[in-house]
Amino acid sequence: MIDRILLNGRIRTLDPARPLVSALALIGERIVAVGDDSLRSLAGPGTVIDNLGGRDVLPGLTDAHLHFEWLSQSLQEVNLFEVPTKEEALRRVKERADRTPPGEWITGRGWVQDVWPDRAFPTAADLDAVAPRNPVYLKAKSGHAAWVNSAALRLAGITDGTPDPAGGSFVRDAAGQPNGVLLEDPAMDCVARLIPRPPLDTLADWMAQAQALLWRTGLTGIHDFDGPDCLAALQRLRERGELGLRVVKNVNDTWIEHLYEAGIRWGFGDDWIRIGGQKIFADGALGPRTAAMIAPYEGEPGNRGIVVTDKETMAERVLKASAHGLPSTIHAIGDRAVHDVLDVYEMARRQEAEQGIPRAARRHRIEHVQIIHPDDRTRLAELGLIASMQPIHATSDYEMVDRYWGARGEWAYNLRLQQSQGVIMAFGSDAPVEPFDPRIGIYAAVARRRLDGSPGPGGWRPEGGLTLPETLLGFTQGPAYAAGLEDRLGRLAPGCLADLIVLDRDWFAVPPEEIPASEVLGTMVGGVWRHRAFG
Repeated sequence: MIDRILLNGRIRTLDPARPLVSALALIGERIVAVGDDSLRSLAGPGTVIDNLGGRDVLPGLTDAHLHFEWLSQSLQEVNLFEVPTKEEALRRVKERADRTPPGEWITGRGWVQDVWPDRAFPTAADLDAVAPRNPVYLKAKSGHAAWVNSAALRLAGITDGTPDPAGGSFVRDAAGQPNGVLLEDPAMDCVARLIPRPPLDTLADWMAQAQALLWRTGLTGIHDFDGPDCLAALQRLRERGELGLRVVKNVNDTWIEHLYEAGIRWGFGDDWIRIGGQKIFADGALGPRTAAMIAPYEGEPGNRGIVVTDKETMAERVLKASAHGLPSTIHAIGDRAVHDVLDVYEMARRQEAEQGIPRAARRHRIEHVQIIHPDDRTRLAELGLIASMQPIHATSDYEMVDRYWGARGEWAYNLRLQQSQGVIMAFGSDAPVEPFDPRIGIYAAVARRRLDGSPGPGGWRPEGGLTLPETLLGFTQGPAYAAGLEDRLGRLAPGCLADLIVLDRDWFAVPPEEIPASEVLGTMVGGVWRHRAFG
């Protein structure tokens, strides 16, 4: 029997066979028929009829690069996103310190020194003045730097005699004393590992709160890049009957051996939680100027960024993962990092071909691809790689691109470059680094402007942008392919999962700047309304 019929809609299926219909019929969590309102004839005594009232419907959107544990936890921490000055950041920390018992950790995230008037890194002394009784750990927006106070440095045993860890560094003052800024995970973890972890049920509670916010923006799925606690909490959420997002869980190389030992391969799981690929960091990020570059940063002749994982180690890990049935997904932002990752994947493709492994069986990804050297511009297509990119980074970072990469910016955040070569693109937000709202990401890809309209009507390097239909594929079918779910996700067709969103306006008929202001009136995942604000 038909469980539910959706009628009287303007449903853009993203299925070339039937791109526009007015009705869908569902059994359980799947679509069994599409067409016009004559589908009403399929209704039985127990069929639920939903009248869409002429509203617009699209397939559910997926964020292909998100840190769900970080995002859920960030809702509980000191919010330093978009703070315009160091003084405002310190005011917010003091406000939290005034109501936190002595000795308890204060955590937060979101600061960007490059938007502050002097663009200088903050110091431990700054935090000591407003939080003298508590250790403080504040993650930068990029996730590649942390700002800590003297109490945190003492607890970690970091002194002027402490050497920089491989792949990370402690920013130091003129006397060689660590000054409170830690660059990249190996340095950041010296402090982060001391912070008590929340109980699993608490983390699941936070995830439930975050999930409800994601539904309201039209997200029905995510590809996560956090650690084992995130996977455990997601499973707890599912055990409680509360998980309503489709999750691809990528596994950082720190823990990948556990998958090998258990014989777990790509796609292990089901349509709700499934294993993705091995995650590796090749370099840092643009914000703290640790992205690995072929030529130095503008105005910093001695700085070419930080190589977090060298090419030889990456190759060893990628080839081993492939041999165990897992693709890899490698964070690469700078043009040197992207070049090295391309070389590694070229080796992997050669080995896979020799072993008779088809490319579709190892869906390797590059995360971010924020700048690529022109000599490498065709290699993602040639190697059959997925470009996992975040359109919102272009509008968020363009001032830093112009300042630190100069003329090389022509090759930065260039979505069109990859799309024109037929590269499959999977779009996301990198939340909580950026807002998770896909409407903002879609606007950034199409208009190449921030919400305030900057840098102007033409947008930043508009030649790197995409059309709305192209962008929607990056938030639907691209992530579905990356997950191995392209036969049942990313479009609305018979046999597909009933994941869809209802909008208050037709995105195809309004100016791009209306997309972020539009309202998601309904979000359905698996045939169940997870969010509904229409009659």
